[in-house]
Amino acid sequence: MQFAIEAHGLTRRFGTYTAVDKLDLCIPRGSIYGFLGPNGSGKSTSIRLLTGLLTPDAGTINILGLDLPRQTELLRTRIGYMTQRFSLFSDLTLIENLQFIARIYSLNRKLIKSRIAELLERYDLADRGHLLADSLSGGQKQRLALAAATIHQPELLFLDEPTSAVDPENRRDFWEKLFDLSDAGTTILVSTHYMDEAERCHYLAIMYAGVKRADDTPQNLMNNMGANVVEISGPGLRQLKQLLLSVPHVMSVAQQGVQLRVLMDKAMAEPVAYIRSATPGLQPQHQLAVVRPSLEDVFVTSTGGGH
Repeated sequence: MQFAIEAHGLTRRFGTYTAVDKLDLCIPRGSIYGFLGPNGSGKSTSIRLLTGLLTPDAGTINILGLDLPRQTELLRTRIGYMTQRFSLFSDLTLIENLQFIARIYSLNRKLIKSRIAELLERYDLADRGHLLADSLSGGQKQRLALAAATIHQPELLFLDEPTSAVDPENRRDFWEKLFDLSDAGTTILVSTHYMDEAERCHYLAIMYAGVKRADDTPQNLMNNMGANVVEISGPGLRQLKQLLLSVPHVMSVAQQGVQLRVLMDKAMAEPVAYIRSATPGLQPQHQLAVVRPSLEDVFVTSTGGGH
């Protein structure tokens, strides 16, 4: 297997604060690889290290066969980078923005016009090319930013929480565009805090407090989760939740609609029978069932997250 990104022991500190701690990565070419984690988990810092925008305090980085930071300049034209916030010029038209980016990447002037027309058509912006970027909706700005990040046809694309400010329909459409790029051979590293987006990735790393807590395909992460999941329905769920939190071997309890979702230590072979015997206040009308783990369950077990 060929890797677009290989990093070992990657560490970055800001004073006494360690933002990324001994990160190891091997990301296959042509895959969509996700960083899942809350704000402050090290996702953005990791991306800046991997793009050469930051220098690591320790560790090694090899991107597309180039060693960073020594060969960062050679990497610039081979990668694309889309930041969290819209970073194009609001007072330029869509075409003017794309022309500017194309010239930064020294695209052939004869090809710039056709490339811009191709991208505006691909990202459903063909009828807006002469409008100011500031007039676009959030979803349209997102698509324009993706067009700008891919105008030079990069081999590797970095996306730092690209859908944080758009609605679910635009997020789904954006991911269809990412799969198109992946099918064409582009390797994509995308950070997100949305569970549904993380589940779309080919591979996924769960980040927390600067540390990679898990790394596999989303399906394998769910299959191999170190906990059983029990759903409970019935009366008095808020009170029952507080009772369950004091039961040994219960890792977390969260209410989802009219059910409680209980994560149990996998060492408990019969989780339903155990909860019934160990939980005072559980009534006969409460319904209990072991259910399929979700990616959110994996995240909670990986990070030791909340009750």
